[in-house]
Amino acid sequence: MSRFFSRFTRRFAVLGDNLRGSLLMMLAMGAFVVNDTFVKLASDDMHPAQIMAVRGVMATGLLYLLARSRKAQRPLRDMLQPSVMLRAGADILATITYILGLANLPIANASAIFQALPLTVTLGAALFLREPVGWRRWLAIMIGFAGVLIVVQPGADGFNVYALCVLASVVFAGTRDLVTRTMPRTLSALFVSTTTSLLVTLTGWVILPFVGWSDMHVTDWAYLCCAAVAIIIGYIAIVEAMRIGDMGVVAPFRYSVLIYALLIGFVVFGDVPGLTVLFGASIIVGSGFYTLYRERVRGGSIAAKASVHTKTV
Repeated sequence: MSRFFSRFTRRFAVLGDNLRGSLLMMLAMGAFVVNDTFVKLASDDMHPAQIMAVRGVMATGLLYLLARSRKAQRPLRDMLQPSVMLRAGADILATITYILGLANLPIANASAIFQALPLTVTLGAALFLREPVGWRRWLAIMIGFAGVLIVVQPGADGFNVYALCVLASVVFAGTRDLVTRTMPRTLSALFVSTTTSLLVTLTGWVILPFVGWSDMHVTDWAYLCCAAVAIIIGYIAIVEAMRIGDMGVVAPFRYSVLIYALLIGFVVFGDVPGLTVLFGASIIVGSGFYTLYRERVRGGSIAAKASVHTKTV
């Protein structure tokens, strides 16, 4: 699978790094929506813990084979590093809450709410990592979260509990990404992904006896097999995308996930999102785009100042 992406990048070298990175990012987002689709289909017959357990065995096996082919294995003690365990814990909670929400919400709604993740990471980086965030990005974050409220649509009876599950997943996923920033660079992304997948899988098996095993039909096995393959393609494609292209150019293409989710939600599940959901999603995406733009402007400003300083010393 990794060889496929290597051949892809070589064959389309003429397109330029940013265009190839953008195409890979769109491929990754499409793969993640395909994974969500098969997970949602499987959730009709089984508990999220069973999905985590069965899909996890398949995904972890694929990741391990990939890590072995790239010689990315590490000693077992590296798995026990605090940052690795904390990241895995956050990812476990993000997975549980997202599957719970996805199973009971239209896929487009869940995807729209989850697009608040970049805003959450920016907010967390400012609060906990002391990264500088100007007033423009603070304003964009607030507007983005207002868009989330529009999608969630709180009413007289309060928030939909399953929308709250997706919101909780955003918080846990943001924690995961912030912890990732603090991890030693000697740990490869493939090793960290394999470790996290293994621990998520084990968590599913630990929970399973308490919720019960549901009989799986051939279609259920097929759904989870396809979900495992799709999520691995997504992992690999997004890593390659961020390595090839400039983040400021490639990252905005992550919002293509909403287009995929709207199309698949309509074709597979017959979901037709209301104008309120579309309006809220557009606010979230617009705020995310602006936040990425401001980060790019700030990065260019810092680079320019560094260049001037280098020339004067």
